[in-house]
Amino acid sequence: MRFVVVAHRCSETNEALAAAAEALGIAAAVLPPRDALRTLEPGDVALGRLDIREELDGIESGSLELERLSQSGVEVLNRPCALVAAHDKLLTARALRLAGLPHPHTWLIAEGMPTAAPELPLVLKPRFGSWGRDVVLCRTAADLDAALERAAFRGWFREQGALAQELVPPLGWDIRIVVAGGRVVGAARRIAAPGEWRTNVALGGHSEAFSPPPLACSLALSAAAAVRGDLVGVDLLPTSGGFIVSEVNGAVDFHAYYALDVEDVFAEAVLELLRAARDRRALELVGA
Repeated sequence: MRFVVVAHRCSETNEALAAAAEALGIAAAVLPPRDALRTLEPGDVALGRLDIREELDGIESGSLELERLSQSGVEVLNRPCALVAAHDKLLTARALRLAGLPHPHTWLIAEGMPTAAPELPLVLKPRFGSWGRDVVLCRTAADLDAALERAAFRGWFREQGALAQELVPPLGWDIRIVVAGGRVVGAARRIAAPGEWRTNVALGGHSEAFSPPPLACSLALSAAAAVRGDLVGVDLLPTSGGFIVSEVNGAVDFHAYYALDVEDVFAEAVLELLRAARDRRALELVGA
C-alpha cells in the first residue's frame, strides 16, 4: 500500500504528512494529480489536498483525477465533493446551516443578481478565499459601497461575486482545530497582529499551542462531518457564549506544535486517515 498526498504544492504540511507515513513503514510521496493517477493502484490511499488558486477564483485543477482514482479502486480521502464544500464558502455556509451549526449569516452579492440587503456591520470576502486576502470589514453602507467598487476590478468577483457575512465581533484571536478521520488531532490559537482584526499568519499574526475545550472540539468534528472532509482545519471564533464556526479549510496547513497529548501530530493524522480509509473500504466491501 502507498500513501500519496495529491497536491500541486510541496508545502511543509504536505511533506510532513508524507514523511510521517514513511516513518510508519508506508511508501509515501507528494504527487501532483496527473502523476498520482499514473502511479497509484487499487488498495493505495490518496489524500486530496487541492488548494485555492492564487487568483482566488476557484480550486486548483485535479478533481477529475481524484474522481478517476476513486473509480479505479484507490481509496481517496478528501474527495472532490468534500474539497468543494470546504473551499467554496457559500457551500460551506449552506452545509453548516443544514447541520444546525453556528455560523455567520451569509449573503451572496453578484453583478446582476438580486439579493436581500445584508445587515451591517459585515465582512466582505471572496467566495473562494484564503490567506486573508481581499477580506474587508464594512461597518457602514459607505464602507460596503467602496469595497464593492474595489472588488469589481477583481477577476474572482466577476466570476463568482462576493460573500457578505455577519460580523462576529473580533476579539483578536481564534482557534484552528485539525480534524483527521473524524477525530481531533491538533489545534492552535491564532492571534492577530497589532492593529489588525484578522488573525491570519499571512497578515502578520502568529499562532501558538492551544488545548481546545470540549465544546470547540465537538463543533469542529461536526463541521468536518458537515462537509464530509477527511482532513480539514476548522476555524472557530470565540464569543461570549462559546464559539462560532468561521471557516473550514480543505488544505489546512499546520505545524508540530499543534500536537495534543501526542509526540507527532502528523503521524497521528496519518494514522487516523489510514484507519478511516480502512473502515471505508470495509463498508464498501460489505455493501458490494
